[in-house]
Amino acid sequence: MNSSRSQFAKSLPLTCIALISISVVTSVTAVCEDAAPKRPNVLMIAIDDLNDWVEPLGGHPQVKTPAMARLASRGVTFTNAHCQAPLCNPSRTAIMTARRPTTTGVYGLQPWIRNVDALSDLVTMPQHFSAHGYKSLIGGKIHHGANGRRHKPAQEADVWGPPSKVGARPKQKLIGPTPGGNNPLMDWGTFPHKDEDKGDWEVASWAVDQLAELSKTPEQPFFLAAGFFLPHVPCYVTQKWYDMYPEETLVMPPILEGDRDDTSESSWYIHWYLPEPRTSWLRENNQLKNLTRSYLASVSFVDSQVGRILDQLDASGLADNTIVVLWSDHGYHMGEKAISGKNSLWRHSTRVPLIISVPDGLTEFDVPAAAKCNQPAELLDLYATLSQLTGLPIPDGQQGLSLVPQLVDPDQPRERPAICTHNAGNHSVCDTRWRYVVYADGAEELYDTVADPFEHKNLLAQRNTTVQQSAQYRQVIDRLSGYLPKEEAPLAPNSAARILEKRADGFYWENKKIVPEDKLD
Repeated sequence: MNSSRSQFAKSLPLTCIALISISVVTSVTAVCEDAAPKRPNVLMIAIDDLNDWVEPLGGHPQVKTPAMARLASRGVTFTNAHCQAPLCNPSRTAIMTARRPTTTGVYGLQPWIRNVDALSDLVTMPQHFSAHGYKSLIGGKIHHGANGRRHKPAQEADVWGPPSKVGARPKQKLIGPTPGGNNPLMDWGTFPHKDEDKGDWEVASWAVDQLAELSKTPEQPFFLAAGFFLPHVPCYVTQKWYDMYPEETLVMPPILEGDRDDTSESSWYIHWYLPEPRTSWLRENNQLKNLTRSYLASVSFVDSQVGRILDQLDASGLADNTIVVLWSDHGYHMGEKAISGKNSLWRHSTRVPLIISVPDGLTEFDVPAAAKCNQPAELLDLYATLSQLTGLPIPDGQQGLSLVPQLVDPDQPRERPAICTHNAGNHSVCDTRWRYVVYADGAEELYDTVADPFEHKNLLAQRNTTVQQSAQYRQVIDRLSGYLPKEEAPLAPNSAARILEKRADGFYWENKKIVPEDKLD
């Protein structure tokens, strides 16, 4: 780390240095009062539905993500980071507002915060940076769907880039009809097309162009957010990415037969009826390997687009003055726990990539490179973290904690565990060893994530524990449950899509009463 004196000298323009050489020391402040270094830029890269199958997290032994590995070599990888909701809209709402779903009442794919009177004035992260002199730019998927674009977009960011989209698609689904309504998004595989035809290529190209343009005015700090769609389904990839993961040598996900036998019936309610196929359907239709290959290939393709942006950041001369943060809004099951998709409170849904790179000497904080932090982190923390790193005030009402202490010292204990919520009453709580899961009907699970990283063994199931162990585990639960929200907001007005409610006469999925006997295994 440079000394404060050398940092000051490097920040002064040549004219100031010349004036200092011929002036008395007392005149320095008056002559050079505007010579303070500008605030750091922020480059935010978001990736949709990306689980821990990236090189920095080692979630899959064969995955190839050299760009993310390069970014990790420049900063801190949070190996125990979790989303606030295993679903796009509530997760991204929490990230952008630093408020939990249990505070906003945004639990489903609708509503957008600007359509809720009580939330319409919330200042999102890009707005916060704009209000403090930053130029804010958003491209691709940062807010969920078209949110922000249809509702007075000038209020959300200074510059809007291309929307999130799939891009090239085959004339008909590659895998044929799927259960849960044969949703057109439920598809994967390869067909003749070019990488340049993808929506994510367009988003990366836009970000590259913006960085080139921003480099012409280095005195103007910027907050640039680029959001990628893949590996969200449909996982369409060109042949070269698909061939990176040959079927003959493919390592399959850690799927345990009967893994749901020690979980409650209500664990199914939070993903009751969805278009994402169950593991049983994937096997019966010979799609489990195809989905795994397509997902891995999509991850590697998106990584290449991350690489294009990082290359331009370096080429533009902006890298030394830019904080880079990469995150995914939630994870994705690839057949584990009998499901594909998200919408669960287990590792495969909640654990996400989170990498933060702070160039040496850019801020007052000494952030190491190529470091890993196993302290629990929440995506909710990004608002406060980036505000502190850039010297901006942290707004009132924030529910995240700044991760700056863990950036400076990755072994620094965090004040609380990470909490994920999927509809009111359903939560998981993770510290450095345990995951505690509780459902709206009071059903519970506990996993020792050190001894059992894939959470195969629910320690609260009677067949898995002794009476003495049960008492010990209850102490763990009493501690972790103390971090659960004391109050939970009801559904925001016009809530819809993937909504679960516990009512007096039972559970309702999207306003239809759940009949347990109708469960799709």
